[in-house]
Amino acid sequence: MILYASAIFLGAFLLFLVQPIIAKQILPWFGGSAAVWATCMVFFQMTLLVGYAYADFTTRKLTPRRQVILHVILLVLSLAVLPITPDAAWKPVGDENPSWRILGLLTLTIGLPYFILSTTSPLLQAWFARRFHHAIPYRLFALSNLASLLALLSYPVLIEPWVTTIAQSRSWSVFYGLFVLLCGYAAIASLRGTSTVDAPEQGAVEATDPPPGAGLQLTWLVLAGMATFLLLAVTNHITQNVASLPFLWILPLSLYLVTFILCFDHPRWYRRIVFIVLAAILLPLMAWYSSSLDLKLVVPMYLGGLFVCCMFCHGELTLLKPAPKYLTTYYLMISLGGAIGGLLVGMVVPYVLTGYFELAIGLVACALLLMFRTYKQAWWAMLALAGVVAGTGWGSYKAIEAQHADSRTMMRNFYSVLKTRQHDDPVPFRSLVHGGIMHGGQLMDPAKLLDPSSYFGPNSGYGRMFASLPPGPRKVGVVGLGAGSIIAYARKGDTFRFYEINPQVVDLAKTEFSFINNTPAKIEIILGDGRLSLEREPDQHYDVIAMDAFSGDSIPLHLLTREAMAIYMRHLKPGGVLAFQATNRFIDIGPVVATLAAELGMTAVLISDSPSSETGADYWISSTDQILVTSNRELLDSEKVRSVGTVIVPPPGFRVWTDDFNNLVRVLK
Repeated sequence: MILYASAIFLGAFLLFLVQPIIAKQILPWFGGSAAVWATCMVFFQMTLLVGYAYADFTTRKLTPRRQVILHVILLVLSLAVLPITPDAAWKPVGDENPSWRILGLLTLTIGLPYFILSTTSPLLQAWFARRFHHAIPYRLFALSNLASLLALLSYPVLIEPWVTTIAQSRSWSVFYGLFVLLCGYAAIASLRGTSTVDAPEQGAVEATDPPPGAGLQLTWLVLAGMATFLLLAVTNHITQNVASLPFLWILPLSLYLVTFILCFDHPRWYRRIVFIVLAAILLPLMAWYSSSLDLKLVVPMYLGGLFVCCMFCHGELTLLKPAPKYLTTYYLMISLGGAIGGLLVGMVVPYVLTGYFELAIGLVACALLLMFRTYKQAWWAMLALAGVVAGTGWGSYKAIEAQHADSRTMMRNFYSVLKTRQHDDPVPFRSLVHGGIMHGGQLMDPAKLLDPSSYFGPNSGYGRMFASLPPGPRKVGVVGLGAGSIIAYARKGDTFRFYEINPQVVDLAKTEFSFINNTPAKIEIILGDGRLSLEREPDQHYDVIAMDAFSGDSIPLHLLTREAMAIYMRHLKPGGVLAFQATNRFIDIGPVVATLAAELGMTAVLISDSPSSETGADYWISSTDQILVTSNRELLDSEKVRSVGTVIVPPPGFRVWTDDFNNLVRVLK
C-alpha cells in the first residue's frame, strides 16, 4: 500500500504543480490574457484524457508483463524532455492563432511527462486492485486529489513568492526524475504474486458484476463535464476582472479538487439532500449576479457556488462508481467529460459566442442536471426544482441581455469580449468596453471629436504630462490602443505608434471611433504583444512610452518587470517619460512601479483625478490613477504635475518584480 500510495501521491503532486509553473512562464508571451489559462486547461484535460485512455486500453488489452514493459519504456523516454523550459521560438510574432500556438508549445515542452503523470492514478489503482484482489482502490483516487490540492495550495504560498520560475522548472524536473524511479519500481512490483488483503471499505463488489452500460457511462461523462465547465467559466469570470495570475487560477481549481477528495474519500462527506438544496439556492443567485462587478460580493458567492455544484456532480459520480475491475473505464469517462467541458470553454466558446455567456449557460445546464438526477423525487420536490431551473434561466437571460444592453457592436476572440456602446444624454459619448470595463471613448459631437475624454481628461496624469512637455514634435509609443482616446493629445508633426495585441481592437478603433482618421498626427499601429514587439524593434527614441494595456480590469503584469523596464529604457529618450495606467479597483501597482523606478534612478509620481459629479463631467471623463516615471526634473517641477502629484516611495523590503518573480498578494488593495 505504501509503495502505490507514494507513487500516486508524488505523481499527482507533480501533475498539478506543473500547471501553474508552465502557465506562468508562457503567460507574458500571449498578452497576459485570462484565456491563456483556459487554453492551458484544455491541454491538461485532453492530455489527462489520453492518459486515462492509455491506462484503460493497456489494462484491458495487454498482459500485465507487456503493460509494465511498455510503461517503463515510456517512463525512460519522458526523461529526454527535461528540464521543462519553454523554447522562446514559440513566442508569437504577429497575428497567429494563440490557442494552437499554446497547445503546440505545451505538447513539445511537457507533453510526454504530463501524459505519464496523467496515467499514474488509474494505472496504479488498477495494478493495486489486480495484485490485491479483495481491496477496493477508490480511496487512492482521493489521495491523488489530495496531493493535487497540496501542490496547488503550496504554489502561491511557498513557491511563487520565493522561487524564480527557472528554479521552479529545474526543481520540478529533479522531482520528476525521482517519480520515474518510484513509478518504475511500482510497475515491476505489480507483477509479483497476489495477496488477499481485506477490503478497506464496505460494499466490495464481486467480479461477476455486469459491465457498465452506455447510459451509465454517459451519465459519468455529463457529471464530470458539468463540473469542469463550471470550473473554467467561474475562473474566467474572476480573472478577467482582477488579474490573470496563478494565484487566482488556483482558488477555484483547489475547490474543485477538494470536492473530488471529499466525495471519493468516504460516503459520509456527500449528503445528497444537503447539496441539492444548497445548489438549488445558489444557482439562481449566481445567475442573477453574473453581470455584477461587485467582486467582493460575487467572488465569494461564485467560489461557494462552484464548491456546492462540484460536490453535487462528484458526489453523484461516487454514487454510480462501478466494481474495481471497471475502474479504468470509469476514470476514462470522467476524464472524457472533463476534456469536453474544457474544450467547450477554452476552444469553442471564444470563437462561437459574442460575449461571456458560458457562465450563464453553465448555470442553466447545472440546474437542469440537478433536476434530471432527482426526477424520481416527490411531486413537490420536482416542482421546486422546476422553479430553480426557471429562476436560473431567467437570471441567466437577464445577464446575457445586460451584456447586450446599449451595445452598438459586440464581438469576441481569444483575448476578450469587446463591445461599443453610446449614450446621448447629457452629451453624446461612445465608449469601448472590454468585459465589464470601459477602455476609452470619444465625444461624438462633431466639434468635440478630438477633445480629451474617458481616462485621458485634461486633469488626468496623461493630460498634465502632455501639457508639461516642451514644444516641438513628439514621438509617443503606446502599449494598448483601446478606442485611441490618447490621440486627443496628438498634434501636427507628432508620431503616435500603438502596439496592440488584439486585431479586433484595431478594427473597432478604425470603424467605431474617428481619432485615427481625424488626427493631424502620424499614426502607426503594430499588431502583436507590445512588450515582444518593442523587444524586436530597433531603438525608437520615444519622448513618451504609455502603458495602457488591460485585460478586462486586470493588468498584464509582465509589463511591470525589471526586464520590461530595460526594454522601455532602450526605446526612451534621455529625460523621456514612462506613463503607467494604474486605475484598478483591486491592485495597487504603485509599489511595483516605484521600486522599478528607484532602481533606475528615476522618480515615480502618482496623479489621481476624480471629476466632480456635480458638473456631470464624470459621465465622459473617468476617475483615474496614473503614474509618471521620469528623471526629467523640469517636468516633475512643472506646475501641472507638482501641484497634484505625489511621489511614490518604494516600500521597505519590497522586492523588485522580474520575469521570474512577482508577488500579487503584496499589491492587493
